[in-house]
Amino acid sequence: MRVIIVSGLSGSGKTIALQTLEDLDYYCVDNLPFKLILPLAREILASSDISTPAVAVGVDARNFIDELHQFPVTLAELRASDLDVEVLFLQAADKILLKRYNESRRRHPLDLGSVSLDEAIREERRLLEPIVSCADLIVDTSETNIYQLRELIRLRLHETPREAMSLLFESFGFKNGLPADADFVFDVRLLPNPHWEPHLRPLTGLDRAVIDFLEAQPSVLAMIADLCQFLEGWLPKFEASERSYLTICIGCTGGQHRSVYIAEALARYFGEIRDHVMIRHRELNLVK
Repeated sequence: MRVIIVSGLSGSGKTIALQTLEDLDYYCVDNLPFKLILPLAREILASSDISTPAVAVGVDARNFIDELHQFPVTLAELRASDLDVEVLFLQAADKILLKRYNESRRRHPLDLGSVSLDEAIREERRLLEPIVSCADLIVDTSETNIYQLRELIRLRLHETPREAMSLLFESFGFKNGLPADADFVFDVRLLPNPHWEPHLRPLTGLDRAVIDFLEAQPSVLAMIADLCQFLEGWLPKFEASERSYLTICIGCTGGQHRSVYIAEALARYFGEIRDHVMIRHRELNLVK
């Protein structure tokens, strides 16, 4: 049986992730003690009244602080059983979490009245470090809305066999910071910039005029060829190490032209030879 452990910082979207998996017919339990995950999965397997493709368990720092440091040990025990266990961790930048809490006016679960909100966020991040270190997939939701997060969860977790590594090509702008969930970051700011062509400035790397401009640049075509060759050589190594997910980020200055075009080109190339390839354009708020 497949077991997905869903954890993350409060306010980063853990509840949305569990709800999405529940909509996909996962048997979901939130805030379950680690030691009960294995008995729960075996009980479900033995039950004739429950039909589910997998179990999703929410784990956070609210009620089991004393157990968090034992997470790597418990996870190893689960994986030594007959369960296919994956760990999803959701996070967001501190300033984004502060904004979300201020907008919702909800109390942080670690805010007991004696600490500030930013202190509670920092403490929770520290407490959850043992889970982050074991995560198979880390998703940064700083620039992701509810609908995009649902789509990311659906595409990256639902019906993806463990031996088929999922690839996410993500474009971004360096001026807005690095994606926190990146495994690879490729800087394409050295390539000719459509931004300096007045008629191309308001467009994106998805528009035909920008595509034509970039495809006419030998350096752009060489960059794509080199990246394809590099990734073709190393992706099998990651799969051999039993990686389930790989996030490959392409960055330009604003995340509008060059990075978008190259992320699309890479996703198209690998989509023709592999399953489970998706695209995210961070600055365009677009997931494909």
